[in-house]
Amino acid sequence: MPFFKLSNITSRFLVVAGLALLTAAMLTSAACGGEDTDTPVLTIGGIPDQDISVLTRRFETVSNYLSEHLDLEVRYIPSVSYAALVTAFEQGEVHLGWFGSLTGAQARAAAPGSQAIVQRSRDASFHSVFIAGPGVEADELQDLGGLTFTFGSESSSSGHLMPRYHMVQEGIDPDADLSGVPGYSGSHDKTWQLVETGSYQAGALSEAVWESAVENGRVDTSRVRAFYTTPPYHNYNWTVHAEANAIFGDGFTTRLQELLISLDPSEQVEGEILDLFNAESFMETNNDNYRAIEDIARDLDIIR
Repeated sequence: MPFFKLSNITSRFLVVAGLALLTAAMLTSAACGGEDTDTPVLTIGGIPDQDISVLTRRFETVSNYLSEHLDLEVRYIPSVSYAALVTAFEQGEVHLGWFGSLTGAQARAAAPGSQAIVQRSRDASFHSVFIAGPGVEADELQDLGGLTFTFGSESSSSGHLMPRYHMVQEGIDPDADLSGVPGYSGSHDKTWQLVETGSYQAGALSEAVWESAVENGRVDTSRVRAFYTTPPYHNYNWTVHAEANAIFGDGFTTRLQELLISLDPSEQVEGEILDLFNAESFMETNNDNYRAIEDIARDLDIIR
């Protein structure tokens, strides 16, 4: 596995992590259930990889469903960044997190014993897509040399880690061969928007977000197009904190896993949840499925 020099990335990540600590401190009372600390509240969170309105509807809908079927209060805790969610999970202020493969690996490394329990069927074979903007002639990754380029979040698997890995595999060093340093948009939606408007000539993002934007007519495909799709890898997953069974009772993790897997697309609310996650169904997963991503991240010195 090649090793990439990431001094700029590491320094940016430390800045984001500092913001994460501040956010995590603000979550403590919410995760403890407010004033009534005798009644545990299941807190859930998700990486902020899309527009806030999309995320709020997604996670509040699943929170309401879990609350009804688990017979306990479930509360969605928004995160200002990927690193903020990882820090909140590490400190036990988020019990159930919707992570990408990289942030999930970071979270499980920070909270040993935590388990990836559920992924979408598409996450067993996920892809990143590379996109090019107006007037840009690019058909393969080598064509990115000399172009302006933006990743998504620095902690994103599909928006940064895997695109960077495949660029280097094809002989493109993102820190040396582009026109200037690469950008980091912060989310997948912002990546295609920046390329569409010409702020960057090219970028990389989640295949799922790109396909949804195209299908819903939100992206102008006369101005931005996908030109390369990566090989498959395991990606998004629900990860539950190691202390969940101690907090919510023996077997809680299994109950949670079974409830998510049993979501039926033919049922109105359950189908809505699956739609909000761009999923046909959820399926069982485990930590071993993300070892390859973790190995790449360790080579990149993102996980130690």
